[in-house]
Amino acid sequence: MKLRIRRILLVLFAFLGVVIFVFLNPASYETTVTKVDSEKIDYSAEAVSELDVNAPLATEILEKLEVKGRAPKTGYSREEFYNGWPTVDGCNLRQRIIKREFGDSSVLDGCNVIAGEYDEPYTGEHKKFNSREEISRGIQIDHVVALSDAWQKGAQYLSREARYDIATDPLNLLAVDAAANEKKSDGDAATWLPSNKKFRCQYVARQVSVKYKYGLWVTEAEKEAISRILENCPKEPAIIR
Repeated sequence: MKLRIRRILLVLFAFLGVVIFVFLNPASYETTVTKVDSEKIDYSAEAVSELDVNAPLATEILEKLEVKGRAPKTGYSREEFYNGWPTVDGCNLRQRIIKREFGDSSVLDGCNVIAGEYDEPYTGEHKKFNSREEISRGIQIDHVVALSDAWQKGAQYLSREARYDIATDPLNLLAVDAAANEKKSDGDAATWLPSNKKFRCQYVARQVSVKYKYGLWVTEAEKEAISRILENCPKEPAIIR
């Protein structure tokens, strides 16, 4: 009997000790929350559909862009933006973009992608490459907002550093079919859209996101063309980072 009473008293004292500790240390019972590092969120094209539901819509970002006519193309050259693909963490940026698009199918020789396959966004065709030579002939890295278009819509007034960022920002780069990219040339959404209609919403959303990020404007015709596309996908998210 005495042993039982002793055990009950021990339990009561232990419980009382916990109550006193919690009272004196309120932080000890707060729910633990793991914070997400926003810089580590994947904003690549293939992850756009998985972005937070609170991400701004492309239609909302489009309305924030200034609408103006084209500035003169005078003085434009690619060298005003960059002088070839830079090396990023030891590997050429072109190869990094190709590897990003090929994903797990990428076959590497050092930094170089020498084989792989993916669903090409501009044509919608599934492309398979068996050599680095095939990749070089069949794929180009497209500036989603063409550099000439960027130049005529605000980039010529930016610093050289900002123009370099436009030219080398992965947000503005896609590995695409070479022939399709040549047809696009420096067109904006009013003059060229991918033949793959399923990709058009993502395409204009990415253009809007790039222009918003770097303070570039759109023409009236361009805005109307983008708006028509987004009418078919009003929930398309912008890619803001």
